[in-house]
Amino acid sequence: MSSETEYRKKALEYHLGGKIGIEITKPCETQFELSLAYTPGVAIPCKEIEKDPESVYTYTNKGNLVAVVSDGTAVLGLGDIGPEAGKPVMEGKSVLFKKFANVDAFDIEIDVHSAEEIIATTAAIAPTFGGINLEDIAAPKCFEIETKLQEMLDIPVFHDDQHGTAIITTAGLMNAAELTGKKLAEMKVVISGAGAAGISCAKMYKAAGVKDTIMCDSKGVIHTGRDDLNEYKREFAVETDARTLADAMKGADMFLGLSVAGAVSREMVASMAPQPVIFALANPVPEILPEEVAEVRDDVIMGTGRSDYPNQVNNVLGFPFIFRGALDVRARKITENMKMAAARALAELAKEPVPYYVKAAYNNDDLAYGPEHIIPLPFNKEVLIWVASAVAKQAVEDGVARVKDFDYEAYREKLRHLIYGTEGEVRPEQ
Repeated sequence: MSSETEYRKKALEYHLGGKIGIEITKPCETQFELSLAYTPGVAIPCKEIEKDPESVYTYTNKGNLVAVVSDGTAVLGLGDIGPEAGKPVMEGKSVLFKKFANVDAFDIEIDVHSAEEIIATTAAIAPTFGGINLEDIAAPKCFEIETKLQEMLDIPVFHDDQHGTAIITTAGLMNAAELTGKKLAEMKVVISGAGAAGISCAKMYKAAGVKDTIMCDSKGVIHTGRDDLNEYKREFAVETDARTLADAMKGADMFLGLSVAGAVSREMVASMAPQPVIFALANPVPEILPEEVAEVRDDVIMGTGRSDYPNQVNNVLGFPFIFRGALDVRARKITENMKMAAARALAELAKEPVPYYVKAAYNNDDLAYGPEHIIPLPFNKEVLIWVASAVAKQAVEDGVARVKDFDYEAYREKLRHLIYGTEGEVRPEQ
């Protein structure tokens, strides 16, 4: 049996019966406990919530529950495969919420596909949840859906396909710029792929200080002379003589790939500026492989979406912890400042000593901040502390948190206790 066949068998076995379930959190073993769990005892918190709707966070699981909502139109690299076929992915997202940040999440696949129907359906179920994670919804409708829902609802709405990659790569870009002595305002950035993630990345890089961005779609450079651009692409149309990705890559300080395998040639890499950054994130095969880049030059800071190369851009570094922080201060929304706070926290954490258990997981005692470690690794438990606390603090500062008496240091210790099981006694270097 080939390794590919064996892996396929293991994958199917792993998913048998699904990957998530429901547990009760209170005892229900006696007649009295049954009376508390349901009638008549349940009427008492119902009346409390009726009097004070905000107390729903006190007497139910709303404050730690996220809906993972998808219509199955843009699932991973599989495309429009439908809500049922997308369910394993949404279940997987729920697994990651629980595993990495102890956030309860439930996948909701919906068989409606217009922006209006998705907005109406999601808004209708929102009272159950403390946050909404939109997932694998095709562009450009995903932009309208997220915007409208956040305007309508008083809980965080976050489309991870847009913002997750933007947050992680912004952290990597900040550190790469620092390591190479470049200023973001002076860097030329080229983005291949003008979908949800590409547009969100461009917006976040601009907010971080990047002024020169060229975006390409399947037809080439997005320039002001084109008449086939939707409103979201038009925002990034530039005046330039460049028409192809190869044209755009000349002198570029950074390349971000969110497109297809093999889109970048060795010649394109050779034409880039000194000490360039390449994030080739097409999965499972990137736009260009690190070994192909190494054949051309040795001054590149490289990242991919894969776990078998350095600098993995993995969205699991973002969404579980962003929601953890937002939920813990009962945020009404996730602001642009909260997203940037998450990126900065990741960038700073990458400079800290790498925990011993991460080194063991990767069988690499030499892991340290540098060209091959500009982004924290997914197994680093400290990400929870750094990102969730940064997001929570920013939510309070932005005035979108319901919790007002927020103690930043106490919250960080609470998170440390959550992951290490003891307050202050276990440190990452131990």
